[in-house]
Amino acid sequence: MTQDIFSVQNRVVIVTGGLGQLGRQFTLALLDRGAKVAIFDVRSDKKILKERYGQRHADSNLMLLEVDITKRESIEEALKQVEEKWGTPQGLINNAGLDSPPNAPVGENGPFETYPEKSWDKVMEVNVKGVFLCCQVVGGAMAKAGKGSVINICSTYGLVSPDQHIYEYRRKGGEPFYKPVAYSASKSALTNLTRYLATYWAAQNVRVNTLTFGGVFNNQDKQFLENYCARTPLGRMAREDEYNGAVIFLISDASSYMTGANMVLDGGWTAW
Repeated sequence: MTQDIFSVQNRVVIVTGGLGQLGRQFTLALLDRGAKVAIFDVRSDKKILKERYGQRHADSNLMLLEVDITKRESIEEALKQVEEKWGTPQGLINNAGLDSPPNAPVGENGPFETYPEKSWDKVMEVNVKGVFLCCQVVGGAMAKAGKGSVINICSTYGLVSPDQHIYEYRRKGGEPFYKPVAYSASKSALTNLTRYLATYWAAQNVRVNTLTFGGVFNNQDKQFLENYCARTPLGRMAREDEYNGAVIFLISDASSYMTGANMVLDGGWTAW
């Protein structure tokens, strides 16, 4: 029988932010294919896990660990627990991140000139420092073991500027609404962190790639959806499960000759 190059059977994978919308999808996709998944999340409430995963919350191949990814010692302690149970991870998905949602306070989505310094620091600490530390600790362990795949989750807004015209209707309604700068700057930083680590760990057989996603449908308001979809060649936002295939590809041996790359799945957003 031909070997399934997309197999992730028994692979140990860490997913940061695994209680979030996309983190949940990545985790379920991996579990469905026989992987062992450790969720690193700032929340460790078992009730939340059951709410997000239903009957899968009791899966023997699933762990939930409370981790502050901005604290190295927190990551180290969680990794120790993973290694004691399953051994050294073979995959790391740096999915946890902060963004300013449309319903955030006015100051969070106001003009660039008055964007709060504290907000900038908070986003950068999680989106950049958090990924940096997880790569140091978990990626370092994989490098020592001689095998692994790191996926850094990026955004189209890390490649191109947000199209502020999408939010014009908010401003016409009297709200000083602009997509903030910190998210874009933080996601942009990950593309070159990926390239750096891909070359740094190549000899240790640890591959590092970036996945750049477009927007995901999450019951956004009607006007936003109309504006976003009109700006996208495929004419819609992504379903929350449409990125799972790319994740499985990068964790599996199907991508064994791929490192330092950026896979863009954005419905064609950056094609025009």
